[in-house]
Amino acid sequence: MSATPHEEAHTGPVKNPKQLLIAVLFSFVIPVFVIIGLVQFVNSSNKTGPGAGNNDRAQAQRLQKIGSVEIRDANRPLRGGEEVYKGQCAACHATGMSGAPKFGDAAAWGPRLGQGFEALVQSALKGKGLMGAQGGGEFNDLEISRGVAFMANAAGGKFDEPQPPAAAAEGEAK
Repeated sequence: MSATPHEEAHTGPVKNPKQLLIAVLFSFVIPVFVIIGLVQFVNSSNKTGPGAGNNDRAQAQRLQKIGSVEIRDANRPLRGGEEVYKGQCAACHATGMSGAPKFGDAAAWGPRLGQGFEALVQSALKGKGLMGAQGGGEFNDLEISRGVAFMANAAGGKFDEPQPPAAAAEGEAK
């Protein structure tokens, strides 16, 4: 009987070990080296943008400290409301920038004064609208509240300038 086409030996395109080695080389090894070469090419170009490059300044900006400890003189005299206003608040409240109520504008400050002094102080310390939080900056919380009282009183408020706890206790004892 003659062999039918189904009974013939099946062979693939690889007929000997040399062809197998060449097939493996072209299928796996060369593409890996091509990919590595492309990655090297892409990474070798000059980068632009913030923090790009290998200069010392860019590296220092990327590695800057997250926080810092500042030692202040605890016995320094507290600054008054006008000084705090000039140092911190006037930048926005003098011109009305970003929707801030202008200094001395009774119409703009009226609804805010109705909220009470504590609400105004909390808004200043924690931030409100486009105004960032003022707590923890150059001035302590008591000084910020003095600045709030100064601005509110200039717009028609009747708030006393806050005093430190020790001075308030002495004032009550007299």
